[in-house]
Formats: sequence, C-alpha cells, structure tokens
Amino acid sequence: MTAVHPVYPSPMGTYLLLIGKDPLDMFEPLLNFEPLKIWAQATTLTKSNKVDVACQTEPFHTSLHSVGTQLSFRTLQAKRRSTSVPTTISSFELTVPSASSTAFLTLTPLKPSLKRPRLELEEEEEEEEAEETLTESKIIAQDSDVTFDPAEECTSATEPTDLSIQECPVHNIAKFIVYETCLMELFRDCPVCQRRCDVKSQRLGTFLSVQQVCPHCEFVRKWNSQPIIGSTPAGNLHLSAAVYLSGASFFVVEKVFAAMKLHIFKYNSFRRHARLCIEPAIVHKWRNWQSEMLEQLSRRENVIVGGDMRADSPGHSAKYGSYTMMDLATNTVVDLQLVQSNEVGGSYHMEKEGLKRSLDLLDACGVRLECIITDRHPQIQKYLRDRNVTQFYDVWHIEKGM
Repeated sequence: MTAVHPVYPSPMGTYLLLIGKDPLDMFEPLLNFEPLKIWAQATTLTKSNKVDVACQTEPFHTSLHSVGTQLSFRTLQAKRRSTSVPTTISSFELTVPSASSTAFLTLTPLKPSLKRPRLELEEEEEEEEAEETLTESKIIAQDSDVTFDPAEECTSATEPTDLSIQECPVHNIAKFIVYETCLMELFRDCPVCQRRCDVKSQRLGTFLSVQQVCPHCEFVRKWNSQPIIGSTPAGNLHLSAAVYLSGASFFVVEKVFAAMKLHIFKYNSFRRHARLCIEPAIVHKWRNWQSEMLEQLSRRENVIVGGDMRADSPGHSAKYGSYTMMDLATNTVVDLQLVQSNEVGGSYHMEKEGLKRSLDLLDACGVRLECIITDRHPQIQKYLRDRNVTQFYDVWHIEKGM
C-alpha cells in the first residue's frame, strides 16, 4: 500500500516528494534539539491566551456640516416681562378625610400660584414670535429694497377705505394705476359656477369697459373703470382739466404716459374737452367770483387800485394784450380785459383801451376810486386827467426806466 504524503507548496517539499522522503523527517533533528525545547516551553508559559481577530471594513470618513440658526435681534436680549397674571380665586378648600384628620371648610382664599398656566405662556410666546417675524420681514425688506420708503408703507390701518363712494363727488375720488393682468384676473372665473368666462374689453383714452359672459351658466356682468359724465368718461375729462389748470404741456404729459405704457387720449380730445367743458367752467367761476368782489368794493370808500398791461410779445408788434386791474388793499385781481390790436388800430393803443374798459366796469358797479397807480404811459396820463382820476406812478416802472 503506497503512503500518501501531504502536498507542500514550497519547492523543497516538492523535491522531497519526488525522491520519496517525508519533509517532516528533515525537521526531526531540529525538534530534538534541547535548547530549542527549553525556549519553546518558556515562550508557551509567558504567552497569554489572546486571539486577534480583524474584520475588513470601509474606511470611516468624517463629514462636517456648518449649520446656522436664524435669530432675531431680540433673542439675545435679556428677557423682561411685566404683564399681569390672571388667576382664579377659590373660596373653599376641601380635604379628604383620613384616620388622623377630619374634613373642614375655610373661607380664606387660596394663595395664587406663582407660575402661570402653560397655555397662556405658549400663547404669549406665539404672539411674540409673530411680532418678531413681522419685524424681521420689514427689516429684510428695508435692506433688500433700495427704494424702500417707510412713509410709503401700507396705510390700511391708518386710512380705512370709505365704502360710501356714492356720496363723494366724482372729482374727489382717489385714482390708482392698475395693471391689465391684475385687472383681468378678477373677471377670469365666473362668480356663480367658478368656471372660465369669456371676457371682452373696450378702451377709450384712460377709460376701460369690461364685459364678462359665462357660457355655462349665462352669467353676464359689465364693469366700467370710471364713472360716466353725460357721454364722457370722468377720468378723461379730469386728466384734461388737470393738465389745463396746472399749466402743463399736453405733449409732455403724453410722452410721460407713453414711457410708462399708460393709455391716454389724443390732443384733439384734449382741445375738445377744453373748449366744451373746461374753459366755460373757468369763465363761469370767474364771473361769479368777480361779481362778489365788485359788490364788496362798492360798499367800501376810497378804493385804491393798480393797473398794468402785458402783451404776447415785446415792442409794437404785439397782437393781444391783457389789462389787469387789482385791489391793492387785498392784493386780489378784480378785472381782466383782453384787447386785440386790430380793434384799436395798433398795439400802441391797447393799454389805453384796456384801462378804459376796466374803469367803465368799476363805475357801473358803483366803486368809488380814491386813486389809481399805473406806469408813465403818455396816453394813460392824458386819459386819467380828462377823466379826473388821481394817478400815481409805480416805483417799479420808474426804477425800470432809469
């Protein structure tokens, strides 16, 4: 029976197997060596019974994250609270009877608790957090918006909207600039069935009319952006009056509106508003005020007035002249006379004609003049001497002529 030898991976072991010898026989003299036995016994006695076991794992990576918390400027401040503490005073105190005590009643109120209920603390903390959040949002808005102006904050708390607009005159109603997309959102859905509606709009200058029709429930609504005065939108008429009365140029205002994409009417509409509405209203108001002023002057004695004319161009080529008569005691204008040069034969005679018309009006209203102050125009001096009116020269005109 052939002996089976173990396989040794080393080249020496392979060689010994080929020659028929056991490789362990080569170490037998070494194992019987006495000093080696003594060293092996000493090593066995000193070696501790420990087993080292290792496990291959992934390398441990430590990840760091920077985490910050948002605090308000009031968080780091000292907590101060001076609010009243609501308590409930109990007038009875009950005790469970036991072997060593008996039940008793007392009328002495209980001492209020030094701690408030947790519910009240939570409510106050929530209110404080809401106030801090509102303050933080305002501070952030101020820091991020360079155009922020505290005077232009929402004034809903200080200026409530007056719903009784019908009682207010049309020209005193506040006006706002509204964007088209924001306005059309109000008419997009039907207020009855909440479905999409068909919306049609018509524009006339600054006026906008919107017609809302629901194809599902047949809901119909027509909305106008401005009140209608007769057949004219109020906004168009008020804008023309504002431009006319402020002395502004319509073409400059038109450029401003065009730069902001605001709709405005044409210049022909502006002139039509001025001719049909604004100028007649100005003349009517002036006539009423002038009648009251002349009536007051007729009740006074020794009235002192001053008169002068201004022309549309300097020199003797003026076509129009406006002669103004003023009460020097109150510094109010009492009469205006517009004179055209072709009416009097030239621009040189316009000032005399304006003075003549004003004096005739004062005499017709019963105003008694003490004197009149004018410039040193030769025709004016001769005319006042013939009319027997005391004349004084204006110092400003004398200084101007020096």
